[in-house]
Amino acid sequence: MSVGPVQILLILVVVVLLFGRGKISSVMGDVAKGIKSFKKGIQDDPDEESPDVVKTIDHEAEEAVKAAESKAKTKASS
Repeated sequence: MSVGPVQILLILVVVVLLFGRGKISSVMGDVAKGIKSFKKGIQDDPDEESPDVVKTIDHEAEEAVKAAESKAKTKASS
């Protein structure tokens, strides 16, 4: 069974009658925005790193965070 141009036209007419032109255009606009957002997310993927990026760990910052967490715990318990 093949779908010809007459069947496609009939389906489009039924969809327009059910939803109306305004609703269909707003849905298609939302779909287009979603596709653009998806493409932008793929291009700006933060997980992909260039090989020349070197990660460093700031041990002083880690110690400061741990100290702040322990201070907050002692305030919460008292």
